[in-house]
Amino acid sequence: MPAEPADGGTETAMETRGLEPVPDGERGGRVRDLVPTWVAANISVLLLTMGAGLVILNKLNIWQVLVVAVAAPVVSYGIVGLISIAGKRGGAPGMALSRAVFGQRGNLFPGSLIWVARWGWETINAVSGAYAVLTVLDLLFGIRSNTPLIVVTLLFFVGCTFVVSGLGIKALRVCSTWSTYLFGAFSVLVLGYLLFTTDWSAVLGKPAGSTAMMIAGIGTIAAGGISWVPSGPDFTRYLPRTASSKGLVGATIGGAGVVVVPMVLMGAVMAVGTPDLATAQDPVSFIGELLPTWIAVPYLLVALVGMLLINSMSMYSAGFTAQTLGIKVPRAWAVSVNAAISLVFGFLLMVVATSFFGSFISFLTLLAVAFSAWIGVFGVDMLRRRTYDGAALLDTTRTSAYWYKGGFAWQAMTAWALALAVGLLFTSVDWFSGPLATTWIGRNGLGWVAGIVTSGVLYAVLPRTVPTEPEPEPEPEPDAAAAAAAEPALAESLSN
Repeated sequence: MPAEPADGGTETAMETRGLEPVPDGERGGRVRDLVPTWVAANISVLLLTMGAGLVILNKLNIWQVLVVAVAAPVVSYGIVGLISIAGKRGGAPGMALSRAVFGQRGNLFPGSLIWVARWGWETINAVSGAYAVLTVLDLLFGIRSNTPLIVVTLLFFVGCTFVVSGLGIKALRVCSTWSTYLFGAFSVLVLGYLLFTTDWSAVLGKPAGSTAMMIAGIGTIAAGGISWVPSGPDFTRYLPRTASSKGLVGATIGGAGVVVVPMVLMGAVMAVGTPDLATAQDPVSFIGELLPTWIAVPYLLVALVGMLLINSMSMYSAGFTAQTLGIKVPRAWAVSVNAAISLVFGFLLMVVATSFFGSFISFLTLLAVAFSAWIGVFGVDMLRRRTYDGAALLDTTRTSAYWYKGGFAWQAMTAWALALAVGLLFTSVDWFSGPLATTWIGRNGLGWVAGIVTSGVLYAVLPRTVPTEPEPEPEPEPDAAAAAAAEPALAESLSN
């Protein structure tokens, strides 16, 4: 059988590797190849809506928005980059490496929560993509949105997502590279149009908002990046072990920042012309109102590809997460579960929900808290660990070195559970408010930070988890007749 190329594919375009670690001989690529991956992970018109929200809801001025736009990707994708180092060390997906931290059974708990959280992320992206298709149809052909058309556009978007994510990392990298160039070119065009048509006196004359709202804004924008942390190793496991860790972190921050900063700023500028942007049920159609059709249509089509890639990357990682939960199907088929769920939830959000932006911000807030407890534990463990036992990662029986006590690493499980509770105590969304949400941490939207700090500190001070040695197989008892026959020979050898 021919060796699998370093990019993760076979001789065809389909990636067949699942949870098993990538051998050193099959690794290749360069750290800078990660830049298009993280550019593509942020090509979403939702960043425009979030930028507008910083101005309209958080009451920030353009200079404060700039600080938020720069700080958010540095914080969130800095964490993504740091956790991604585990990928080149272990050569396996993030949630497979997590088995070494939580134990073979213990990993099912954070794994299940992260898998469920991805349903919401993929639903949000599917809805945004469907709205982009609906907006293009309206601009070009005057076709208005209706329930049957919503179903068709959702099916189209999710279907395309399923195909790309099912093909694997090679297809994702090719699509990411081309979408980076196209989106960059059209973003420059949009920026140029805004430069000459915006009322800059209104933009620059807006008074400054509070520091608390600026900190909360950083948390809101950073939450999207935090959701990628467990997936970071999935995209670095094909890199050689000698790849630069500093370069890896820099490429991750740079790839995200080059999109997040201008997109958030563009959204803040657009908010001057469309003050209802941050509260609109449809977060995409405003582009057709603000931009001429000859710019809006190609820009939306390119952004549509970007949103498709975001969902494809999320479903790609979700397939691995499903496999770590014991769903014994190939990764490509595991993806189909998330695709079906995003269809159902997407329909409910587009047809039933009354406020897209409110639902989106609530989801992002809870998403960051759900992921933060895992991040603290895994991050501290990664500081202590330099290698992973590939065979033990795949061995889910009692013989695994990562079985620990009954399949659980109690230190990691304790830190994770308590940190999850602490994060929720400081969190407030539309339909839930923790008892400590009115404190400084809660008002500034830092519940997810409290979760990371709590889990990291607890795991660091608890006794270190030591991998268990496989229990030796009991030796068979010797046959009584054979033992009796051997006694004279043994006695003779001892006398000599």
